[in-house]
Amino acid sequence: MTIVLDANVLLRLADPTCAARPTAIEAVRLLLARGESLRIVPQTLYEYWVVATRPIVNNGLGLSSPQCSRDVATITAMFQLLNDAPGQWRAIVDAFACLGKVAHDARYVAAMRILGVTQLLTFNHADFARFSDIEAIDPAALTGKSSN
Repeated sequence: MTIVLDANVLLRLADPTCAARPTAIEAVRLLLARGESLRIVPQTLYEYWVVATRPIVNNGLGLSSPQCSRDVATITAMFQLLNDAPGQWRAIVDAFACLGKVAHDARYVAAMRILGVTQLLTFNHADFARFSDIEAIDPAALTGKSSN
C-alpha cells in the first residue's frame, strides 16, 4: 500500500530536539518493515521548506536555504516524489469550504485523489477527518508512543 507522508512527520524526523521524533522514527520504521511504500507529494516539500527555514523562535528549525536544500535532496532520495495536478485542489477547497490553514490539507487530499492514494501518515490526523476518502494514520497510535 502507498502512504503519503505529511511534512509534519518529516519535520519531526529532522529535529533532534523534538519530543515526538522517536514516534516519527518508529512509525516510519514500522511501515517500511510492513512493506508499505512511503511517498511524498509536492505539498510535503513546500510545507517542509516553510517550517524548516522559519526561525526557531517562530516554531521553525532555523535552517538556511542551502541547509534546507540539502534536506530536501535527502528527503527526495529517501521517499519517491509523486507529482500531482493542482487543479483538483480548487474543487476540494470549494466543496469542503476550506478556510485558512485547512487549504494546505486540501492540497494533500487533492494530490492523493489524483494519485489514487488513500492513506496519509500525519501527526495532525484530526485535521483530515472531514475528508471521508482519506485515512489519516496517527504515528502515535501506530507505535503506541506519545506524540507530544
